[in-house]
Amino acid sequence: MRNLGEIDLARSRPVRRFTWRTGQWHRPGLEYLVSTGRHHGFESFEEELLLLVADFAAGLVEALAQPFRLRFLTPGGPVEHTPDFLLLTRSGPQLVDVRPAGRIRPRDEVNFAASAEAALAAGWDYSVVTGWRDHVVSIVDSLSAARREMTDPLHLQEQLLRAVEPGMLSFGELTDRSSYPVLARAHVLHLLWHRRLGVEMSAPLGNGSMVRLAPGERLHGGEW
Repeated sequence: MRNLGEIDLARSRPVRRFTWRTGQWHRPGLEYLVSTGRHHGFESFEEELLLLVADFAAGLVEALAQPFRLRFLTPGGPVEHTPDFLLLTRSGPQLVDVRPAGRIRPRDEVNFAASAEAALAAGWDYSVVTGWRDHVVSIVDSLSAARREMTDPLHLQEQLLRAVEPGMLSFGELTDRSSYPVLARAHVLHLLWHRRLGVEMSAPLGNGSMVRLAPGERLHGGEW
């Protein structure tokens, strides 16, 4: 198990193929991640949300689906389990299993314990994602709509960054201080996704959400 930390993880391939067929119960698909610049496979809506949140959380370098298969013995006999994702981040690898809280069975708990031991042996972190607060999902989903590169011929992003530099403003106040408030809303979302602006996420995103300049995002020599 300790040798897991010595593997060239970037060359790994999913243990199973992602398949699509009529009538299947789960919902697989491909999710594009800005962090890696390509699509990644998932097998359920919950896994898709994990990829989206990981892409937003910053620091993501690579997302490996179904990175390896564990085989281990239990009092009931031999068991196999494939963790859902290995997220490579700038702060270290994060092994993740995804299962809604209401669907975790005793067998799953044994599998998760095995994943946790494998991660511990390799020096990785481990998490079981059981769900998300509804407003967090809505915020990340809203921000993701503006995550791709955007042209800015009207220099709205510079206006927005300058407006919020003295201190926090509400989302509505910030957009109103730009030359084109309607267009500025999309640029605020883009700046929030890319962590040039920060927003309070304890409540749903709206005109009253307080927006601030991200740490380290300061005006230097008249330019950003």
